[in-house]
Amino acid sequence: MVVDPQAPELVDSDFVAMMRASHLCVLIHDAATKNILWANPAACALLEWSVSELRPLKANHMSSSAQQYDRVIGRAWLQDAVERGMSRIEWHYRSRTGRVIPTDAVAVRVELAQGPAVMVQFRDVEREQRVEAELRQTTSYVDALARHTSTVAFMLDSAGAIRFATDTALTHLGLSGDTEPPVGRLLTSYARLRRDGAEIGWAEAAAAADPAAPVRLEIPGAEPVTLEGGLERLRDVDAFLMILHDVSTRIRGEERRELELRHENHLARYNAMGDMAMAIAHELGQPLAAAANFVAGVRAHAQALESVGRVPPGTTEQLEYGLDSADRQIDRVSAIVGALRSFVGHLEHVEQVVDLNAIVDECLYFVRLRASAAGVEVGVRLSEQPLPVRCERVLTGQVVLNLCFNAIDEMAGTDRADRRIELITELRDEDGAVVVADRGCGVRADPFAESFTSKEHGSGIGLALSYRIINRQHGSIWCEPRDGGGSLFAFTLPLA
Repeated sequence: MVVDPQAPELVDSDFVAMMRASHLCVLIHDAATKNILWANPAACALLEWSVSELRPLKANHMSSSAQQYDRVIGRAWLQDAVERGMSRIEWHYRSRTGRVIPTDAVAVRVELAQGPAVMVQFRDVEREQRVEAELRQTTSYVDALARHTSTVAFMLDSAGAIRFATDTALTHLGLSGDTEPPVGRLLTSYARLRRDGAEIGWAEAAAAADPAAPVRLEIPGAEPVTLEGGLERLRDVDAFLMILHDVSTRIRGEERRELELRHENHLARYNAMGDMAMAIAHELGQPLAAAANFVAGVRAHAQALESVGRVPPGTTEQLEYGLDSADRQIDRVSAIVGALRSFVGHLEHVEQVVDLNAIVDECLYFVRLRASAAGVEVGVRLSEQPLPVRCERVLTGQVVLNLCFNAIDEMAGTDRADRRIELITELRDEDGAVVVADRGCGVRADPFAESFTSKEHGSGIGLALSYRIINRQHGSIWCEPRDGGGSLFAFTLPLA
């Protein structure tokens, strides 16, 4: 060590002055007897004793009464310093007023003029221990928040990347405890942000958080999860806190209630249609009868004119064809009206047994007529074996027509080369089935679960009535996408 020759040399009194000025507490013990020889002012102030009062005190007078601070242990600690040169311990002193003071104490052997001694330097660590305990408690709170709460919480940076997530949040994202935490990955890579029913980006969500804003998080999957809560911009920190709760059950309940309301509305429409059908069926009886009489009159008049030679040859045959076609249409309308009155009125159990092949065959004339006008080819594949089902013949045929007409209308907007529908009957387990397949644009939702049609023009009554007719006859009706594009509309009825 280089000593400045100009620097003044320190004397013993200088070291004593420095020791007295130190804020570190110092006690000097005799190496042999462990009696207190001296204490600096900081030690006297902390222990609330003067030097003269400290000298006769023993360890039990100025230490905690707890067993680990017994006098024997204190003497052993001081003796360890005598033998080894230094020894450290956490020691609890007791002040004159009884206050227990935890300290970090270091005992060091020093050689004095009168012989060896032990200098104990110690400081009050009560505040440090309190801070440490608070930190441990805070850590436990954070750990509890991260691992033992149902609350979903994310800490996000300004770019929307995840910096912290609770275990519940990770579980909702589909990340198990063994998965590497998604720190640094964008939250929007796992879920969609929504507000007021519309999807938004992170920049829009962050801009709205001034300082807080409501937000919804939708996590896709087999069973989508909906989380709802708030996004808060943290003050003085370039970060955001997102606190969410799982509201999937509530959202699904709202969707169910909405569906129930639609079904109730649908049922009201059914009831209204029933009343309307009864009224129409009642009012159509006379016009239909009159139309049939007019057709019969025209036919008789034409035959009378032909008999007296006033009609050119072959004209009667043409009139007969047109009148026969009109008769068939009137008969069919009359049958539909009669069946509808019976169905809407008191139809609970259908006793009529009909072959589904025969019903489809009866409908083909009208299906091909509609398809020809739209340039749609009709393919037919009937079951080789009879499919006897218990149903109302005319109304079941009307369901076949509704499904075929819808398919033809759907095909009218496609490429002419692809305009083809297929009408199929087949046996499915213990049911007879009718399938109408098209190559249209397909369906985006189950039309039988909606209250109204998705077609640009129409009220949806055709499918609604079809659904009710088939269900009242203990069958089932559905729609599904067709492999390769298009849709399959089908219904089944129990075999008789």
